[in-house]
Amino acid sequence: MITVVDYKLNNLRSIENTLRRLGHDVQVTSNSEDVRAARKLILPGVGAFRDAVSNLRELGLIEPFLERVRSGIPTLGICLGMHLLFTESEEFGLHRGLDLVQGRVIKLPAEVRVPHMGWNQLHAKRANGLTQGVTESSFVYFVHSYFVKPQSSDIVLATTDYGIEFPAIVHWKNIWATQFHPEKSQSVGERLLDNFARL
Repeated sequence: MITVVDYKLNNLRSIENTLRRLGHDVQVTSNSEDVRAARKLILPGVGAFRDAVSNLRELGLIEPFLERVRSGIPTLGICLGMHLLFTESEEFGLHRGLDLVQGRVIKLPAEVRVPHMGWNQLHAKRANGLTQGVTESSFVYFVHSYFVKPQSSDIVLATTDYGIEFPAIVHWKNIWATQFHPEKSQSVGERLLDNFARL
């Protein structure tokens, strides 16, 4: 069973439908006890970092989520969900994240069009079970204005180029995260979600 955390800033239907179509059991929940019992977790998200942290807190989901991730279960962050896993974000002021992965979320540079919206290529930095079967320079779908700057580049599995090079996929211990939306990235995204479900 894959548990998708619903903190009311998510586009969840496409994630749920994709996982079900791939043959995986999935539940979408805002219930803290469901999160505490999760065997795998997905933290998706669309919207502002500050609002997301506030919603997670108000729903009583932060502590259950942290407890479960720290127990070692496979966890996937998607887009804003990726950002939330990091130490802090500069979006609309400096805000503290979940600090499961060390690093900061910063804004794309002024010389590129923001938000970054559309298809861009993945460039692998190292092999990993999440990216098994995904070929070099595959296209995936992005929608974002901020990106993660990890404290260590060793956690970066793949990057993309959009005026600058930034992390597209990271991996730290039992945590994986993507800046792009795999649920909107057609066959490449399906492969990534299927790989995660089988980790």
